Amino acid sequence: MMEKINVGIIGFGLSASVFHAPIIDYLPEFNLKKVYERKSEKSKKEYPYVEVVHNIEDLFDSDIDVILVTTPNKIHYDHAKLALLHNKHVIVEKPFTVTSEEARELVDLAVKKNLVLTVNQNRRWDGDFLTVKKLLETKKLGKVVEFEAHFDRFRNFIKDKWKEKDEPGSGIVYDLGSHLIDQALCLFGEPYAIFADIRKQRPDAVVDDYFEIILDYNTLKVTLKADMLSNYKSPKYIIKGLNGTFIKYGTDVQEGQLKEKITPDDPDYGKDKESNWGKINYIENGEEKSEKIITETGKYHFFYKNLFDRIKNNAKIEVRPETALRTIQIIEKAFESNEKRQFIKL
Repeated sequence: MMEKINVGIIGFGLSASVFHAPIIDYLPEFNLKKVYERKSEKSKKEYPYVEVVHNIEDLFDSDIDVILVTTPNKIHYDHAKLALLHNKHVIVEKPFTVTSEEARELVDLAVKKNLVLTVNQNRRWDGDFLTVKKLLETKKLGKVVEFEAHFDRFRNFIKDKWKEKDEPGSGIVYDLGSHLIDQALCLFGEPYAIFADIRKQRPDAVVDDYFEIILDYNTLKVTLKADMLSNYKSPKYIIKGLNGTFIKYGTDVQEGQLKEKITPDDPDYGKDKESNWGKINYIENGEEKSEKIITETGKYHFFYKNLFDRIKNNAKIEVRPETALRTIQIIEKAFESNEKRQFIKL
């Protein structure tokens, strides 16, 4: 019989209830054993077998293998450090931490204690990102000279949530920029310099709700954009190469499916609408060609499968904490660039 990994969760808000608990519950390799909630017992309503604790110290019993941190960004560091000090492997919801100093300390502590530390950069397993990654590997576009990725949404009012309050780690750069920067690092590695335009566009906004970040790769320009006032269908990806162009509309379907209790064993899980498939225009043997690119199936659960393999079989961890640290460093440089209104070397 396979030995399962027992998971304890700190916090049970949107992230835990939508992106994590359904997948942990689905995968036979894992057992969702305990959840720390300060006052409520929301997790027990969804998963009656779960033990809910209201004292965080009760989460760190000897039978818990992994702690998942899904609390507000400003206390990611505190809870991750506490779990590491209790000799637990740790998953931190993105963004890793608020500052690079905090991230560096956690990385060093995990190494010292020989524990697995990773960050839920689940958008690496978006179907559209997997499609982009596969397309670039084919070299069909030739040398890529421009890459543009969007996370556009529309909500012209402010919610009474911590993500939109004036506190450390709030705002759209930490929330969505952490995904797009991580994707750029995965595809292209280290940029040479950064320029960022970060704004509060909605009248009542107290934290950033718009950004345009340019990563300079010398012969490649990477533009990352997100805002809350895009009430139209905009591209998710635009990639230009010397041999052609790729454009992709629509967003990954997994978040919506998980909210509807659709799990990866459903044949439609992670599958994009045909109307949202990307399109490539390119030159082959001197002839112009155009074709649709079927979107790869989204695989958020692969994050956890990889974690299991890392803990049980010493496999390579996909989301290295050092890369998550680099993402936070780049976010810090983005705010510096915005303040100085100039490119900053990285």
